[in-house]
Amino acid sequence: MSQNRSLLNYAVITLKGLAMGAADVVPGVSGGTIAFIAGIYEELIATIDKLDTSFFKVWKNNGIKAAVNAYNLKFLGALFLGVILSILSLAKLITYLLEEHPLLLWGFFFGLIVASIVYIGAQIKKWNFGVILSGVIGIVISYYITIAEPLSTGASYWFIFLSGFVAIIAMILPGISGSFILLLLGSYSIVLGTVRNFVDALLAFDFSALKDAALKLVLFMLGCVVGLKTFSKVLTYLFKNYQNLTLALLTGFMVGALNKVWPWKEVLSYRTNSEGHQVPLIEKSILPQYFEGDPKVLLVCILALIGFLTIFLLERFANSKQENGI
Repeated sequence: MSQNRSLLNYAVITLKGLAMGAADVVPGVSGGTIAFIAGIYEELIATIDKLDTSFFKVWKNNGIKAAVNAYNLKFLGALFLGVILSILSLAKLITYLLEEHPLLLWGFFFGLIVASIVYIGAQIKKWNFGVILSGVIGIVISYYITIAEPLSTGASYWFIFLSGFVAIIAMILPGISGSFILLLLGSYSIVLGTVRNFVDALLAFDFSALKDAALKLVLFMLGCVVGLKTFSKVLTYLFKNYQNLTLALLTGFMVGALNKVWPWKEVLSYRTNSEGHQVPLIEKSILPQYFEGDPKVLLVCILALIGFLTIFLLERFANSKQENGI
């Protein structure tokens, strides 16, 4: 992990965080995929895995600067700054595009994920039965997630903690969307509603409602922290000892996820979102000729090509920056 980065280097990492955050906003697209393509995935996992309470011991003995450098916190801070800024600034834009131009947006993401599959699959150095089996398992798991029927459950405290635990694991796995996992768990609207209730209670000085919303948010974030810390150890171990199998599994995850981002869908059921609007819940992939309405095949294909090329441009950009020490 580089400790000699310049301000420009960290600005580039923040831009990568922006791309990760934009991906995580959309149910079906994984920020982990963007991290992998951007060349920061293993550093991200290793940094999270290393971070523990001994940070405070280093801080006490050697000072805050030494502790920040020892645990690569400048990298982590720059990256998550981008993720947070992206979620706050792009959430409305992507939500608008999903509502007004869904075919074009899903076409772009479809091309993006296809290119990601090609890129990550090319990192596998040796193919054998175990690697192929790992890829097939990834495909089956990811595809099942895309067709699974969401659960219906109450907003109990343990469930909110569990939602954070599971969703954050999905967010750092290429091919599996954390926001889509929240939808499957039935907690997507619960989490968004809790954030809205927290803001409303804060503005209204309703401390009773504020206390309840704050507790739920803390539990969700605690679940995220525990899940991230726990799973980062697993991923670090897998990359060190079973890199080809791990890459095949992640590639399989993305192949299975293609069903979710296939542009042409038939809606089987709806859900009510946090704003009270009816939006698609369970959908089935269909061929363009069976799509109800204008399938916009040419425009979708153009956007898919742009998405495909975007990954290779991002990968080339990441490689050129790494060669220059970024």
